Amino acid sequence: MLHIRFINAINQLPAEQWNALLGDTDYPFIQHGFLSALEQSGAVGEGTGWQPHHLLVLDGESLVAAMPLYLKSHSYGEYVFDQGWAQAYQQHGLSYYPKLVAAIPFTPAVGPRVLTRHWSAELAEVIHQGLVTEARRLGASSWHVLFDKEARLAGEGSQTREGVQFHWFNRGYQSFEDFLANFKSRKRKAVNKERQLACEGLEVRTLEGSDITPALWQRFYLFYQRTYLIRSGHGGYLSDTFFHQLGAALPAQLLLMAAFDDEEMVAASLFLKDSTTLYGRYWGALGDFDRLHFECCYYRGIEYCIRHGLVRFDAGAQGEHKVARGFEPVVTQSQHWLAHPGFFEAVGDFVAEEKAALAEYRDALTEQLPYRQPEP
Repeated sequence: MLHIRFINAINQLPAEQWNALLGDTDYPFIQHGFLSALEQSGAVGEGTGWQPHHLLVLDGESLVAAMPLYLKSHSYGEYVFDQGWAQAYQQHGLSYYPKLVAAIPFTPAVGPRVLTRHWSAELAEVIHQGLVTEARRLGASSWHVLFDKEARLAGEGSQTREGVQFHWFNRGYQSFEDFLANFKSRKRKAVNKERQLACEGLEVRTLEGSDITPALWQRFYLFYQRTYLIRSGHGGYLSDTFFHQLGAALPAQLLLMAAFDDEEMVAASLFLKDSTTLYGRYWGALGDFDRLHFECCYYRGIEYCIRHGLVRFDAGAQGEHKVARGFEPVVTQSQHWLAHPGFFEAVGDFVAEEKAALAEYRDALTEQLPYRQPEP
C-alpha cells in the first residue's frame, strides 16, 4: 500500500535511491547532487526561508516516488510571483506563510517535479492527499508545484497557472549561419554586427567538466556576486561553496562560456545541460563589456546546441529581448492548491483572466520574431 513520508534533508536518503527514480530523464536540477549542493552550501535550510521537507512515496519499504519540497516563509527565488496573493491574505487578517512549494530553488527551469518510474492515477491521488494533509498539519496556507513539465498534479484539486518564457528550438540547423539564414535580412545583419562588437579584443572559450578548475569556479563566483550587487543590491543567494560542490557533483552536465582577455577570464555564463536541453543559469563579469552578455548567454549557447544536437535552449526566465534573437515565447505551467475555499475560488478566477491576457501577450511577441515568413 502506498504511503507518504517526509524528510528534512536530501542526504537523509542515499543518492542512489533518489537518482534511481530518474528513469529516462537526466534533467540536472532534480538530481540528488544538485539538491544536496544547495543544502550543504547553506543556500537552503535554516534561516533561508527554504526549509527542505521532501516528499517520499513508499510501497511498503520500497521507494516509488519522490518530490523536492520546501516549507517556505516567503516567495523569493520562485519566479512564479504570488506576492499579491500573500498581500490579499494579509488584508483579510490571514497568514499566507508558511506554504509548501515543490520546486527547484532559484531555478525557473521547466522539468519534472515528481520522480517516479511508474506514474499512475493512484500515485497522483496519494501525492495530492499527502500534500493537503501535510499542509494542514503544518498550518500552511497552500501547496504549489512550480514549472512541472508533465503538470502531473494538474486537475488534482488544484488551479493551473500559466506563465511565459523564451526558448530556442533547434530545427535541424547545420550551423549558426544556417540558423541565421531563416532571419529577415535586417535582423540577420543586426545579429552579425552585435556578435562582431561583442568579441572585439576578447576570446570566448567553451569550458566543460574538468576544464572548469577550482580557480575558475572561484573567479566565476566573483562575477555572480557582482551581477547580483548591481541588479539587486546583495551578493546573491548562492555561495562559492555551492559552485564548487556543483562542479564536483555534476561535472559532465556543466559548461562555462567564458570570455578571456589574454589569459584572464573577465566574464562568463554558466550553463547546465541534459541529453536534449541546454539551460542558461548565471552570467557575470568584472567590468562592463558592450553586448558580451548576448554573445556568451545566447549566441554561444545556440551554437553549442547546434553542434551537439540539443533540441531546446532554455536561457532563463523573462527577457523579451530574447525574441529578436530567435527565442520563442512558450507556455509554462504551475499548480496551486489553497486551503481557504474563498481564496481557492478567487485564485481560480485570477488565473483564468491571466491566461487570456498571456495568450494575447504571446501572440504579440510571436509577431516580433525575426524569422522570414515561409513562401506561399
